[in-house]
Amino acid sequence: MKKVLVLSDSHGDVDAMERAVARERPDLILHLGDLCRDFDELQRRLPMTQAMQNVCGNCDGFTEVPDQRVLLVEGKRILMMHGHRYEVKLGYSRAMWAAREAEADILLCGHTHIALDRDLMGLHLMNPGSCRGRRGTYGVIELGEGEPLFRIEENRAGV
Repeated sequence: MKKVLVLSDSHGDVDAMERAVARERPDLILHLGDLCRDFDELQRRLPMTQAMQNVCGNCDGFTEVPDQRVLLVEGKRILMMHGHRYEVKLGYSRAMWAAREAEADILLCGHTHIALDRDLMGLHLMNPGSCRGRRGTYGVIELGEGEPLFRIEENRAGV
């Protein structure tokens, strides 16, 4: 079983990301953008025991970090993106088309700051929301034998 922590839209709150990592103890950390420098700082703070991947978001300016990646994790194809290029604030249909073209099983995107976890016609869509602040959220995916398990968690301090 592999536990994947999905973070997005940290906007400078690296402590919130670090709290989620400490709480979940994931095997893999995925950051969906805004901000790449937060991801870099999280890498500096953590021991190199966790695998980590990120994509850039609309607030990242010029960066060499790609705006989407396709990963193969425990036999599942995951398309990770921030979502701004697919206008996810207006709906997820364009991002879902991109996921279908990538032959993804799971679509991960952020940008809206609103958590969402849905299975849509054989494609699982997760937006972990924004991990920033007192009402922050993050996503967890457990992959292994059997069907993947998905959940959204609140990221409150002291919980």
